[in-house]
Amino acid sequence: MPGIASKTPVKIAIVGPGRLGTALAIALSRCNYQISALVGRRAAQIKRSAKFLDAPVQILVAKEIEKILVPDLLLITTPDDQIPSVLVSLSRLKVPSRVRPIVVHTSGALSSLILKPLADSGWSTGSIHPLVSVSDPRAGAGDFEGCYWCVEGDQRATTLSRKIISKLKGHSFSISSEMKPLYHAAAVMSSGNVVSLFDVAVDMLTVCGLPRSDARKVLLPLITSAVKSLSKQSPAGALTGTFARGDLGTLNRHLEALKDKRLVEAETLYRLLGLKSLKLAAENGLQASVVKLLEDKLKAPLE
Repeated sequence: MPGIASKTPVKIAIVGPGRLGTALAIALSRCNYQISALVGRRAAQIKRSAKFLDAPVQILVAKEIEKILVPDLLLITTPDDQIPSVLVSLSRLKVPSRVRPIVVHTSGALSSLILKPLADSGWSTGSIHPLVSVSDPRAGAGDFEGCYWCVEGDQRATTLSRKIISKLKGHSFSISSEMKPLYHAAAVMSSGNVVSLFDVAVDMLTVCGLPRSDARKVLLPLITSAVKSLSKQSPAGALTGTFARGDLGTLNRHLEALKDKRLVEAETLYRLLGLKSLKLAAENGLQASVVKLLEDKLKAPLE
């Protein structure tokens, strides 16, 4: 196959040139992969994505997907709920019998099993999901370096996927197909939910009187320092503050402050995450009697 055993560039088509798809197109083109086609719902969006690339690319709206020149690798980077309709269109492609293309999707929650209709037609199938948050395609193209990718699928698909990830200077790991939903929930917990939790902390500081912009500004270095600590030690070792110390007096003051009617959501989260923090504190050596005392306080009914 081109690019695996020879110097012929691997031709890659991308279906779904949104933020992730466009970032991948940019990053892959920088690694000398040939982006042969971009397929999307709106021509204007596809053309904007194509402008980031240095070489000509076939531009197709979704209803024209059957005109695609079959690539070596087809990447589906659409939202999960659009994948079935993409498969219906791809199943109508006329693929020469001597050609066995590879199709891979980038969903975190779905496994390669959703691509079975194409596998039954002779395609090699797999899934790759980068553990990175892409909010801007241009900046995101540089964020793949050093990130970890979850890879699963058949041997041909995973072999090429791992080679591409290596070219992007990333790292790959695999889990069983049935574990993809739980894997993705963990990813959401450590990224999207952290952002939401940060916003709750901002809400709390606005009640203190700070403008939201200032609240974000003062909290960002704190969350950055916590991530830095986590990069060097275990969660238990990185835990600091009230629960790490077993400080009952401070806990009582926190709970009293959180009785404000504007902070019902914050109080619920504080109590729930506090219980998890106490488990880490116990793991780190906090006295069992102190842990129990704080647990009982956190589990007390909301007033």
